Formats: sequence, structure tokens, C-alpha cells
Amino acid sequence: MGNPFSVPNNHETPPTKYFTDFITKLPRMEGKTVAITGCTSGTGFILAKLCAHLGATVLMVNRPSERADKALRDVSAIPGSKVALIPCDLNRFVSVREAAKKLQDACPDGLDVLCNNAGVMGLLDEATPDGFDVQMQCNHLSHFLLVADVFPLLEKAAAKRGEARIVNHSSGARLNAKGLLPQYLGPNGGNLGGYGFPGMGKWHRYCQSKLANLMYTYALHDKIQEAHPGSKVKVLCAHPGPTDSGLQRKTAGDRLLDLYILSSTIKKSHSVEDGTMGIARCCCEPNLDSLSFYGPPVGITGPAVLLPSERNRESEFILWEESMKALRHFGLVNYFS
Repeated sequence: MGNPFSVPNNHETPPTKYFTDFITKLPRMEGKTVAITGCTSGTGFILAKLCAHLGATVLMVNRPSERADKALRDVSAIPGSKVALIPCDLNRFVSVREAAKKLQDACPDGLDVLCNNAGVMGLLDEATPDGFDVQMQCNHLSHFLLVADVFPLLEKAAAKRGEARIVNHSSGARLNAKGLLPQYLGPNGGNLGGYGFPGMGKWHRYCQSKLANLMYTYALHDKIQEAHPGSKVKVLCAHPGPTDSGLQRKTAGDRLLDLYILSSTIKKSHSVEDGTMGIARCCCEPNLDSLSFYGPPVGITGPAVLLPSERNRESEFILWEESMKALRHFGLVNYFS
């Protein structure tokens, strides 16, 4: 029998080496609810199918589109699946807050896992309607807001079933950021560098957003424990390694440098299923500790393993302070209210 989680593509894809065997070792997830952002394709789509296959209720948090509708139909086709679409445009904070309200209605028994998977890559230096960089708002700031708004749902699930999890999705690109810089988290969209020669500005902004994902994991764990000592809400992170997820083909522009970066990444990549193993471990595998970070070791493909901590207190402080400052204008005052 073939891999039931394969994603059809019209281009050649790497073979799946690890995922098919890995998922046979995961426990059933009946009675649990998992919300996943950005799951119309790529690793988020594979994760949605996996969680539905394991018996969880799956809430697909996607921007309304034909692609979102098709993904919903595909996951719903899994026998016994319990799936719903939660509309959300991560480039608009008002849409994030509306999605949080819909999640509250959809999760009367609490939310067991929130996987902050959605991301964009290599986009031009443009501002969202809220004034922030398109990559930083989608990849980090909107997830920062979403977690704040649904945190009571996570607490409810943890109280009823022993734990809940927030799972963030970083990238190997984080290693190119060399420290988080506050200007990338502020309302500076359109003024951060994008497409001038040699075209590296958009990649600098992407690397900053992916470092933000990991620094947020560490900072959020500490903030939860300060506000709720002994909380069973865990915060974990993963990165996919070099993965042919399709994200690379959605970057803006066609400069030779872009083509070189993208083609070299794809040539070294593993399959989207194998790239999903990190977030799948964080969301589905039992007995994991908060602060755990999973993915293949730096620069290689392979199964997701527990990685050493990359804590950076200065970057974590900048992450929290600047994210809170950015979102106070949109009504976020007390993160755990």
C-alpha cells in the first residue's frame, strides 16, 4: 500500500524515507482537538491528514480560498475524520481575533494542540494592512496574537486531559539571522529592504521571522510559568529541514540569485512527508517536554530528532517586548487575560 499522506505534485519530488514507518508508532488521538494554521498544502496539510487519521478533531485555520476548500475536502475524505475550517487571514489582526472567537465556539472542551505552522517566504518589502512586514506578521506576530486569545482553551484542555501544547514552526533559515533585531517586529512594513540589488532584503526578513518563531517558543514557556506556575500548557518548536514543500515556489520575483537559492534548496531537500516529522512529533508524540526543539541536524535531511537548546536571552527579551508593543495597538494588553 502506498503512502496515504503523499501530496500530488506536477514536478519530481524526493522519495519519502522515514515518515511512513514513523506514523505507525504514534498513539491514537481520539478526544483531542488540534488546530493548525496554514494547512492548505505542504507540511501543514500532511499534519492535518495525520491528526485526522489518528482520530483527533482537526480545525484547519486557513485563509478562505479554493485551495482551503479543497484541502478541507481532502482531509474530510479520511474515514471517520472530524474536520472543520476556521477562516483566518494572518495578514490582518482583526481576522485573527475573529478566528480566535470561532475557535472558542468550536472547542467547548478545550484545545489540546495549537500548531502555528503557517508561513510565507521571500516576499517583497510590503506592509500588511496593519502596517507590519508581510513575512513577520504572517509567520510570527499573528501567531503571537492567536495564542494570547485562545490560551484559556489550552488551559481548559490541560486541566481536563493532563496537558496541552503550543507548537511553533521555525526553519534552518533562523541560523542566518545572527540575533533578533527590533525593527523587524515593528510597524515598518515597506521600509525594511526587499528587492533592490542583490535582492537579499526579503531573505533577511524571512530569516528574522524564523528566528522569531524559535525565540517565541523559549520566551512563551517562561511567561506561562511566571503567570501560571506549574502550568501543563507546553511550548515546543520544530523545523522541517530542507523540504520540498512547495513554499519555495511562492516567493516573489525571478532574479538569478532567487533562482539559485531556491533550486539549490530543492535539490538538497527531502519529501514534504519527511519534513513534517518535526511538527508531527511535537503535536502527536506522547511524553515530550516543554521547550523541546525537533528537526534534522543542521544542514542535512533525515528524521526529526531532539536538538540542543538555542536559547538567547537578549533575543527572547526583544521578541517579547517588541511583539507586545506591536500588538498593544490592536487591543492586546494582558497576554494571559
